[in-house]
Amino acid sequence: MMRRIFFILAVAVLAGSTVPAQTGDQIKLPIVKTKDGELQGIVSSGIEIFKGIPFAQPPVGDLRWKEPQPVKPWAGVRTADHFGPRAMQLPIYSDMNFRSDGVSEDCLYLNVWTPAKSHRESLPVLVYFYGGGLMAGDGSELRYDGESMARKGIVAITVNYRLNIFGFFSHPELTKESPHHASGNYGFLDQVAALHWVKQNIRAFGGDPEKITIAGESAGSYSVSVLMASPLSRQIIAGAIGESGSLLGLKPLSSLADAERRGVAFADSVHVKSISALRSLPADQVLEASSKMKLGGIPVDGYFLPKSPAAIYAAGEQAKIPLLVGWNSEEDNWKSILGSDSPTKENFIGAVRKMDKEHADEILKIYHPATDADVEAIGTDLASDRFIGFGTWNWSDMQAKTGGHKVYRYFYEHPRPETRGDKDLPRASGAVHSSEIEYALGNLSTNRVYDWQPEDYLVSEILQAYFTNFIKTGNPNGLGLPSWQAVVPDQPATVLHVDANTRAQTEKNRQRYLSLRENFTMGN
Repeated sequence: MMRRIFFILAVAVLAGSTVPAQTGDQIKLPIVKTKDGELQGIVSSGIEIFKGIPFAQPPVGDLRWKEPQPVKPWAGVRTADHFGPRAMQLPIYSDMNFRSDGVSEDCLYLNVWTPAKSHRESLPVLVYFYGGGLMAGDGSELRYDGESMARKGIVAITVNYRLNIFGFFSHPELTKESPHHASGNYGFLDQVAALHWVKQNIRAFGGDPEKITIAGESAGSYSVSVLMASPLSRQIIAGAIGESGSLLGLKPLSSLADAERRGVAFADSVHVKSISALRSLPADQVLEASSKMKLGGIPVDGYFLPKSPAAIYAAGEQAKIPLLVGWNSEEDNWKSILGSDSPTKENFIGAVRKMDKEHADEILKIYHPATDADVEAIGTDLASDRFIGFGTWNWSDMQAKTGGHKVYRYFYEHPRPETRGDKDLPRASGAVHSSEIEYALGNLSTNRVYDWQPEDYLVSEILQAYFTNFIKTGNPNGLGLPSWQAVVPDQPATVLHVDANTRAQTEKNRQRYLSLRENFTMGN
């Protein structure tokens, strides 16, 4: 076992090195020909990397709040050795480590890591969408780096898409000017455009356009759930991975009309009366103003989403593909329910009644601590399920029923280790939101915040192996891994619990989620 652990650690260290391919003293930089023009990338320890590839025109000026437009071809060879700008956003998350070229509306770029040595290899493809609440994030973040997955024989891609008000803004004028009579889901339309670009160009990088798996965490997982549902993208996808999140949750999406009303209210707040005037405002001003009020959210716009995601999945109209999906043991914490109050049964009941007066009785039937000692665990379950757990379960359950392919459900339990800088900081008791990303993508060595231990590399090796197998075959199982059975519709599922002792168990909380769906998702 120790030899195996030392081998894992050695591989992790080597994976962080960057060595250009050389012949004598000559550095050979890879060149590929896409439909838009030629690209020259770089090489890192045998992996060819192409950064900052435009997949649509910059959505600036008159293209602000319009569908992404095709790239204008370029002459000569375009250098693809640095990340493009990240989408307009405020610095709202402290755990995002960007390598991008600043912040700009001109943000529609993707990045490719490929182990292929020719366009004839037809390798499986992973397209990964970052998280950040549809408010922040970027494909350049170290935790999403594609080099480790490329070393597993996969062409890995990260994609930028518009965020916040630039990606999700509805207004009657925008709906009227759209050829599809829709507005609001521009960030998702960017993702669709990126998938079409991948479909058309990935052979040039040694990828198979018939073997595209999409994946993402949090908002990226929301994205995967609706890309599977949308008629604009569902035919492109061969498989899907969702880490913590879907848009089949407890809150229904907005109607287009409601989103438009909020868009008009925003325009009024900045004292403009037309979309033309809004488009003329500086991007920084629009972003700052939007941060002070609630906007339209994600609408059922009639185009990207002809009806709600839940209705699409219920009708079996989504992508008929394999799905690997799960969430973490501490997506949120009991303190978000109780605040500074001590975790007693009495305080919990009072907090639930204050949180949701209308549905408190139903909630307390489902989440009912018998004693004070139960409150922290049950409060964490409630907070996690309200945030993201239920929506992820519901997605997996619906896909198992109507998706026509196998669904594999996991529950990630491995807590991160102590931080390097301050050993006195409390360690989370469970796996907090987003903590699995570096493990799943093989990128622990890119995160210097935590004091990674041998068991962390072991968990990463296991989880990444499941992801890799699934991307290649549609089945996560493989040699040396604990057996992972697919969900059986309408029965308690076998769930893979991922930690230092990864094992399969029968799900414990199916009735809880069925009760939530029955009581709280009407109209989704």
